[in-house]
Amino acid sequence: MDLANDPPGSPAASPAPAAPATPPAVVCDELVVRYGDTLAVDRLSFTAHAGEIVALLGPNGAGKTSTVETLEGYRRPSAGSVRVLGLDPEKDHADLVKHMGVMLQRGGIYPMLGSAQVLDLFARYYDDPEDPEQLIDLVGLRDVRKTPWRRLSGGEQQRLSLALALVGKPSVVFLDEPTAGVDPEGRLAVRSVIAGLKERGVSVILTTHELAEAERLADRVVIIDHGRKLAEDTPAQLAAGSADGSIRFTTDPGLDVAALAAAVDEGATIDEERPGAYRLRLGAGGSAPEAVATVARWLAERDLTLGDLRTGSSLEEAYLAITGSSGTAEPAPRPEAGAGGRRSRRSGR
Repeated sequence: MDLANDPPGSPAASPAPAAPATPPAVVCDELVVRYGDTLAVDRLSFTAHAGEIVALLGPNGAGKTSTVETLEGYRRPSAGSVRVLGLDPEKDHADLVKHMGVMLQRGGIYPMLGSAQVLDLFARYYDDPEDPEQLIDLVGLRDVRKTPWRRLSGGEQQRLSLALALVGKPSVVFLDEPTAGVDPEGRLAVRSVIAGLKERGVSVILTTHELAEAERLADRVVIIDHGRKLAEDTPAQLAAGSADGSIRFTTDPGLDVAALAAAVDEGATIDEERPGAYRLRLGAGGSAPEAVATVARWLAERDLTLGDLRTGSSLEEAYLAITGSSGTAEPAPRPEAGAGGRRSRRSGR
């Protein structure tokens, strides 16, 4: 059939109906969590889709743990609602756990069992699990597959916890500080695993205090404090929103910052924020490309190496600007088991 010759309004000429939008894998809608008189989560809303990594950031006591435990079905909302894969995490918990992976920061594993034994045991809880031996290789624990949990290093325990979260082939994964205490080689392995989850269409909710990790891994970041959402966007957009036009660079400590600033531009200022780390602010009408070229030339003439040059802000700087604090909030009191869910093994965040 020649669609080009069909008259307007004919069935053939009508555009195909748009495919229905895929519902989010995780929905947090006006969530409120209270512990007695303490308000831990205050009308928090966000979503996460399949194949998306969402990082929850905030100081200790911000409400991250309470939010995630509610999404996992271990806390009962005081108000609002949550849905994971279209299910009520508390009422439909038995159905949800078949499709959900949870990584605790520590604990919850038999200390005398080796990595391979633990994975084999957990695999038996599922009808169609991942191959435990493949998971051992995926997280880089082949050399310690028989070592008891209690004798593993902190980083190796983290990688085993990650493998356990994946053994059931989940569609949604909750990761609690996945790179805490992990060495650089292990961090690369963890990042690779998380990137692989995204490629497979798994929805990942990540909590971390390591902002550089969130900047590398997350598609979106939700910053919360005192239970409230302060900001939500991509890491790049959050950083751009707090950018002030500064140029940051590293080189040898103790530069003659006044001389360098004068060479860059009239009105330019340079501060040594910490030994060897400098922040250049341009004067009115200053050009960032010209300033960078001048700094590079000035340093080269003095046999100094220019390193770690960047313009704009990082996610860490945006986070500090948004939360407006360098400390942490007081953690909310935690209930014992039976007060709406299990007693958490998570560390306070």
